Amino acid sequence: MKLRKVTAASAAVFALALTATACGGDDGNDSNGSGSGDDKKITIGIKFDQPGLGQKTPQGYEGFDVDVATYVAKKLGYSEDQIEWKESKSADRETMLQRGDVDFIAATYSITPERQEKVDFAGPYLLAHQDVLIRADDNKIKSPEDLNSAKLCSVTGSTSAQNVKEKLAPKAQLQPYPTYSACLPGLQNGAVDALTTDDSILAGYAAQSQFKGKFKLGGFKLTNENYGIGVKKGSDLKDKINKALEEMVADKSWDKAVKDNFGPANYKNEPAPKIGDIKS
Repeated sequence: MKLRKVTAASAAVFALALTATACGGDDGNDSNGSGSGDDKKITIGIKFDQPGLGQKTPQGYEGFDVDVATYVAKKLGYSEDQIEWKESKSADRETMLQRGDVDFIAATYSITPERQEKVDFAGPYLLAHQDVLIRADDNKIKSPEDLNSAKLCSVTGSTSAQNVKEKLAPKAQLQPYPTYSACLPGLQNGAVDALTTDDSILAGYAAQSQFKGKFKLGGFKLTNENYGIGVKKGSDLKDKINKALEEMVADKSWDKAVKDNFGPANYKNEPAPKIGDIKS
């Protein structure tokens, strides 16, 4: 008789356990990081080595792209401590999105037709231009043509300097350097006369405390670079991010992020672009 009572009780407990498993077995997490609970997180790709845009520092992560990504994440329901930052080098961005290594990427990611075949873009959230950085006291370089008599920093793997030489200043003397950061001391001491890449990136470098007041932008606007936030092809995050970007502009958080990150370089930024307005 006792055995029957125990068996019945055990059966009841087992039935309850099955019910609980059926109801609570799904922890709510998915590949887009939109789960619930203490382990809720979102993974965002940024640059780790671009001052003013995306930079890893001893204190954490900072820059305009970081501020934009943090704002978007908050609108998606994530606090700062729920963000996992991943370095997204230029050559790796499409692959990282396609593999699902990150939920989205904000890393000076220009929207181009070639990239749109592989990933989707929210935005644009910033219109940048290829420009040149020169010494603050340099009055000789006033137009792209003036680069014909200049030593132009050429960074390994970058096409910016080569574009200038091929299309605007064929007599420019290209001086090879491994990185943009390596160009700056050369620019400061006169080993080169100019450095060229996106104006937002140049402004970020010039805004560093050790270079404040030493450089200026040429303001040439050689190309249009429409920075977008990359997501996996077909992701429903695209529309959600677009809405967040519109809110960031509307509540002036976008203006504050520009001033905080580019202000020291006197960067004359374009107004916040409208979603979907891609300048060719």
